[in-house]
Amino acid sequence: MRLKKYYSSREVASLTGLTARQLQWWDTRRLFLPAIAPQRTEAGGFTERRYTPLDVLELQVLADLRRRGFSIPRLRRLLSTLREAFGVRLYEAIGEGGPLTLFIGGDQLFARTVEGHFYNLDRPQQALMMVGEELPLRPLTARERRKRTKGPVVRVSGSGKLSRGRRRDAR
Repeated sequence: MRLKKYYSSREVASLTGLTARQLQWWDTRRLFLPAIAPQRTEAGGFTERRYTPLDVLELQVLADLRRRGFSIPRLRRLLSTLREAFGVRLYEAIGEGGPLTLFIGGDQLFARTVEGHFYNLDRPQQALMMVGEELPLRPLTARERRKRTKGPVVRVSGSGKLSRGRRRDAR
């Protein structure tokens, strides 16, 4: 990803897998606001939303969580919990080195502070008491959406013949 000062909605959609319509919907519902909001032009149209590189990182994480089945209200709670309970933005909790590190385990999100306290983000009022050595958790990171290859999908059948993804009529 080439680092720029601002990214357009189209560029963000390409990098995250979200659609421009989803970004617009998230903006109007105040789930995730762009750095530069659209403005009405003299011709009667609107300018494009613009996002910072940090916004793109956060949107990559939110898009990944959305693909994993996290609901919009749950994403909203995540963002507000990070802001209100821990005083951080999502990008500060992505990966190691920030004041908070986010982990995912199944459909649960957890946070670890630099002091080593673990919190379930669905109930962040009290730290978790950890028992055992290993939890099946992995750090939550921002990942750029993989680009799809163009052209037909070529598969190898069980007989070793190449197939273009079409089935012949069974006669």
